[in-house]
Amino acid sequence: MSSGGAQLTRPFRTVSIAARLSWMNLLVSGVALLLAYLSFLAYNFVSNRQAAIDLLSGEAHIVGANSASAIVFNDRAAAQATLSALKDSRDVAAAAIYTGSGTLFAQYPANGAAQIEPQTIPETSLRSSWRKGIDVLVGSRILFQGRAVGVVYIQAHLSGVRQQAIQYAAITGAILLFCLGAALLAGTTFRRLLSEPIVSLARTARLVSRYRDYSLRFQPVQSYDELVSLTEAFNEMLAEIQRRDAALEHGRDQLERRVEERTAELLAANRELESFSYTVAHDLRGPLEIISNICYLMQTQEAADLGSSADPMLDRLGASVAEMSNIIDDLLNLSRATSAGLHRKQIDLSAMACAILEDLASAHPDRNVKTAVQLGCHADADKGLMQIVLQNLLRNAWKFTSRHPSARIEFSCTQKDGETVYLVRDNGVGFDQRMAGRLFKPFQRLHAESDFSGTGIGLATVQRIIARHDGTIWAEGEVGKGATFFFTLGPAPR
Repeated sequence: MSSGGAQLTRPFRTVSIAARLSWMNLLVSGVALLLAYLSFLAYNFVSNRQAAIDLLSGEAHIVGANSASAIVFNDRAAAQATLSALKDSRDVAAAAIYTGSGTLFAQYPANGAAQIEPQTIPETSLRSSWRKGIDVLVGSRILFQGRAVGVVYIQAHLSGVRQQAIQYAAITGAILLFCLGAALLAGTTFRRLLSEPIVSLARTARLVSRYRDYSLRFQPVQSYDELVSLTEAFNEMLAEIQRRDAALEHGRDQLERRVEERTAELLAANRELESFSYTVAHDLRGPLEIISNICYLMQTQEAADLGSSADPMLDRLGASVAEMSNIIDDLLNLSRATSAGLHRKQIDLSAMACAILEDLASAHPDRNVKTAVQLGCHADADKGLMQIVLQNLLRNAWKFTSRHPSARIEFSCTQKDGETVYLVRDNGVGFDQRMAGRLFKPFQRLHAESDFSGTGIGLATVQRIIARHDGTIWAEGEVGKGATFFFTLGPAPR
């Protein structure tokens, strides 16, 4: 059905090469025949007109010879009678005899209203003619004893010549149309004989292209030297494509099998690594809690016995245990960001950000931080994983604004190119924009441990969670002027 529709909607100007060659042949033949037709018409008209002029010149000479004595003896009646003999010539319209002094001596018809004006005949010539369209005027000197005594003029309408030209044009036009028809018929016949093998070849090529069946071969009905060469080249091309296609298919099968094997191995290795990381982090938590409890009891006991502050060594031990606990939490979050199931639903990120900022403010009552949370920032995402994303981003903002006297942290969202962009902005220490590529790599830090504590895992965890939601995350910042983290979340699969 689609193939038929394509043929129906094919532009009218799309014509086969064979048809174009036929029409070109017809056009060339038609132009040649038309030029020959016009040439024959022109030659026939000119030759017939010249013959008519020669005939009129002969009649003028006869009239002049018969009128010479009439002019010499001033016998106008005889001259008029001689001119009246021209009535038997159907083309003659008027005639006149002038004396050598240029005086009108006689005219035909006798009472003609239009008088023939005398013309100048070259001195070296006895006769001359003048053409005015289809009309012609012939002049001949009248000689008596070798001396010119006058001039006779005959004016004629060459209607016979014109009628003969029309008849000749009709006959040759009919011959022209017959020749064009014969040429068109012959061209169409030869076009079919010559183009049918090429059309069959094109049909075979279309079948090969449509069904991807390179085992087809073209066998022409007629045998021409050029067609045999074209057929051999076409069949060789199909054979080569068939061989390459088979080799490509074999290579693709092997590649897919190897990819499946490597993918299975990689998934198994990742599962083992994630299980190992989770187990190690989870198993380390128990001993750390025991060490933390013992350290707390020792600090309490020593303070009770000595009545003074605890030993600085115990303080350092407690701080190290707390730092180790944070590292374990980050490792667990990193493992959960990759392996935990993704359960997307509508969640309120604004409410989540408010709760996290309130917890940070409660944990650090000595800090005076201005916070701004835009209400109505919703997302279709996993609630637990987005909790980890906002905790890391907002805690980083809280940490890196600790040295600013008027710290400010903002969470908001905006629309850009039909997509919701979420952002966390602070006015803290910022970072060098040229180092932005290192922010989301595990264990990469842009600030020294002595300046700001941290494990270098939090932003890597955020990046993995955003990627699992088919989103993107990027950061913009300037040293001493704060930083802004932007992220998007892709649509949930349906």
